[in-house]
Amino acid sequence: MKNNYSLAERNRIVEEYLPCVDQVIRKNRALMKAAKLEYDDVYQQLSLRLIKAVSTYDPDKGELGAHIWAQLRYELLNCTKPLRLFGMTGLPRDFRRGDIVSIDDLRSEDGPYGQLAA
Repeated sequence: MKNNYSLAERNRIVEEYLPCVDQVIRKNRALMKAAKLEYDDVYQQLSLRLIKAVSTYDPDKGELGAHIWAQLRYELLNCTKPLRLFGMTGLPRDFRRGDIVSIDDLRSEDGPYGQLAA
């Protein structure tokens, strides 16, 4: 069973747990530096994940606080993936920072980037 929070209740819970975003960032500062992630970008991603975590919380599966912490840590690890770094979705798994993709590859529907341009 999913929660039955109203929009006002959800917003109140999100505001209550918003400091958790800063705590997760503070505890993982070294990871962010190594991945060359910007604080503002990570804060935004984690804030969106917090909203999603509160919205999808199922009281039958555990405590809200534990669910939120797990979701925020998971999202922080996902921030280091190429689709987050480059703001693109559908990138091949082997795409790395510094890779060059020609415009012709993006326009071609046959290649791995065909769906991105569509």
